[in-house]
Order: sequence, then C-alpha cells, then structure tokens
Amino acid sequence: MGRFDNTNVTVTGAAGALGLAVASAFEAEGAVVAGIDVIHAETSFDLHQADLTDPADAKRVVQDIGRIDVLANIAGGFTMGDSVANTSDETWDFMYNLNARTVFNMIRAVVPQMSERRAGKIVNIGARNGLVGIPNMAAYSASKSVVIRLTESLAEELKALNVNVNCILPSIIDTPRNREDMPKADFSAWVTPDAMARVVLFLASREADPIHGAALPVTGLA
Repeated sequence: MGRFDNTNVTVTGAAGALGLAVASAFEAEGAVVAGIDVIHAETSFDLHQADLTDPADAKRVVQDIGRIDVLANIAGGFTMGDSVANTSDETWDFMYNLNARTVFNMIRAVVPQMSERRAGKIVNIGARNGLVGIPNMAAYSASKSVVIRLTESLAEELKALNVNVNCILPSIIDTPRNREDMPKADFSAWVTPDAMARVVLFLASREADPIHGAALPVTGLA
C-alpha cells in the first residue's frame, strides 16, 4: 500500500529533471500520475502536452485530465539576466511567463474543482532567490517572489475549504543543466531532484494537513 493509492496527481514540467523525479516518486507511492509539459517525452505515466503560459491551454489540459487531487507545479526555469536597468522586456517576460504565469494559470484551472470537493493539495516551486534581490537576477528573483506571494494568498483563501497550498524554496538543484552551467561547483552541496521530490510528497501527504501557506527552504549545503 502506498501513501497515494487512489490519488490523482498532476505534475507540471513533468519531462524535466525535477518534474520527472516528482512524478516518479508519486507513482512509486501508488498515485495515478498525469504529467504536463510543453514537450513530448517517453514516460511511464500519461504525459499531456500543453503551453501553460496560455490560460486557455491550461484549462483545456485540466479538462482533459479530469479529477486532480494533488497539483505539483514544477514547471519553471532560470536564466541569468543583466542589471535591473539593462534587463530586456524579453528576459523579464520570459521569466514571468515560465515561473509565475504557469503557476497562476494552473491555479485558476484547478482550484474550482478542489474548492467544490473541499479537498486538495497544491505544491508550488519557488526559490530561495525569491526572498531577496540578487544582482543580475532581478527577473528570476521577482518571478519566484510572485510564486511565494501567490502561495500565501491562495492558502489563506482555501484553507477553510480543506485545500492546502504550500511552496518549496530550493537553492541549486543538482540537474545536468546546472552541472553544465557551473562545472567547477561542489555538486555534493546541491539538493538532488529525488530529495526535492520527497519534500513535495510530504507537503502533498496527510501529515501536512495542518500546514498552510508555508515557504519551506530546501537548500542542502548550498
């Protein structure tokens, strides 16, 4: 018996390193997993293609999936920017669309069904950098700060309906892309996708029922 037997879990960004780890961890605990990503990939679970920066496409894919008991908003990413004064519209919009708008659109598509059932779990991925401004990372930091504020506001709105909303604040996740971008770093200090997945599963579990609006740092040794 798994912790998530008979639980329908949807994971966004499910073709990426973290999303795949999260989806696989839920599967191992008995969940029925539906993944969402903008790209196609071969997975052991159903993977739906959608552009979550488009609210209509987010609503369409949620309708296709049906009942969602747990929503893990894993879709997102990082790019270095320029100084605030030199940040382009393209960089600003890219970070906001990828990190904030995908979460916002999925929330609007999924919350009505959770509210009607008076049950559900939503886990978002913020970032430690969402708590403080970092030079040349303003667009990224601001977009992740939005995720934190969305989490807090939504948690207050839904906690009386038995819907939990929380987020995780990683530092650097040990992914192939990050190793490629930072080849001289101490990878052992980073948080692995599997470790991150275990935290997502905790926040989606019954053990986390009393937790609403948390922004939980998961930083390893970094």
